[in-house]
Amino acid sequence: MRRLVTAVLVALGLAVPVPAVAAPASEDRPAVVEARTIGHSVKGRPIRAWRLGEPGRRRIVLVSTMHGDEPHTRAILETLRDGRAIRGVDLWVVPTFNPDGLARGTRRNARGVDLNRNFPHRWKDLDGRYESGRGPASEPETRAVMAFLEEIDPVRVVSFHQPLNGVDTDTKDPRFARRLARALRLPRTSLDCGGLCHGTMTMWFNHRMRGSALTVEYGARPSRHRMVVQAPRQLLGALGAHRTSRG
Repeated sequence: MRRLVTAVLVALGLAVPVPAVAAPASEDRPAVVEARTIGHSVKGRPIRAWRLGEPGRRRIVLVSTMHGDEPHTRAILETLRDGRAIRGVDLWVVPTFNPDGLARGTRRNARGVDLNRNFPHRWKDLDGRYESGRGPASEPETRAVMAFLEEIDPVRVVSFHQPLNGVDTDTKDPRFARRLARALRLPRTSLDCGGLCHGTMTMWFNHRMRGSALTVEYGARPSRHRMVVQAPRQLLGALGAHRTSRG
């Protein structure tokens, strides 16, 4: 399974990004044990991932800003990255999946594609707000994240969005989804995309990989205090992890 996505992409003639391993972060980021550029956007902006915590523990990936007009939740992941060292989990964070969309303040990438409709599982030709691209995994951002998740092979993936305000419990691991909803103080919900859930990252991951993926939605304008103080602490608790003590 770990090589399946790579084999499919090669067969389709799509370029597979080779993750670039960077040196561990400096002393001002004690939580980081590894940093990578996992790919690049249409406009050449880097897509970066940081490894936190303890390698060898349960491996979990957090992803944010798949849509460039949903920028607030990346503060959760950046706070985890920039704070004290983390124990109890092998945690990777990808704060900005769609750097071109973030720079433009738009949902879609620089080619006008909704990256959360561009994954291969149940891909469908969609137009308008949910433009799904010229084909499955047509976008470099999609291919970068697919290859990264195939290599990392996490037990869980949590994808952060806005503004629907809830945790999707209609997923592969509903027990964990309910626990996460309680911890983050968000309602339980079933996110069906209004019938347009085609080619989403969580659907692809749940279908192709051993682990489970789910979506967390905050509201349109969550407070900064919630994003940088409350949510990181709540999230670590739900994952069975903790920060090291000061000093």
